[in-house]
Order: sequence, then structure tokens, then C-alpha cells
Amino acid sequence: MEQRTSPDNVIYVGNKPPMNYALAAITQLSSGSKEVAIKARGRAISRAVDVAEIIRRRFMPETKIRDIQIATEEVTNEEGQKLNVSSIEIYLNK
Repeated sequence: MEQRTSPDNVIYVGNKPPMNYALAAITQLSSGSKEVAIKARGRAISRAVDVAEIIRRRFMPETKIRDIQIATEEVTNEEGQKLNVSSIEIYLNK
């Protein structure tokens, strides 16, 4: 399935608290965007799910999950070893 989310509407989840990412996504949706993508890899996947649920349950109950995609990416570390890292993309519509 082709995704049409512009780079401005993508929230990359890392090590910050989930509320920081939730507020960034809410700002995007409130400023006229119809859709926002929440993306994360590895240990941040559970935080990305938390972000989507915070948005849906606490702040914007009218928001719907349009699509969730999971994948495995191959990443090379500093020693040159190839590692498999899980990733998730959660697409929220207003």
C-alpha cells in the first residue's frame, strides 16, 4: 500500500517521554494535517504505540488508526555486523 504522508507529518519516536511525541502529533493534526505517521524502531516501538494511544484516548478521540505496518530492517553496527531491527509505522487520520 502506497503511503502519502509528507515528511512534515512524520513523527520519529526515540528516547524522549511519549507525551512529547504525542504533543508534536497533536500539533500537526490541529494545524490542518489530515494524517500523521508515527514511526519507531527497536525498543522505541512500545513508546510509539503509547503515543498513538495517548492521542486517541486522551486528546483526540475522533482520531482513527488508518494503518499499521511492521517490518524488519537490516542495520550494520560499528563492528560491521548486520543486525535485524524491528520497525513500526502507525498512521492516524483525523
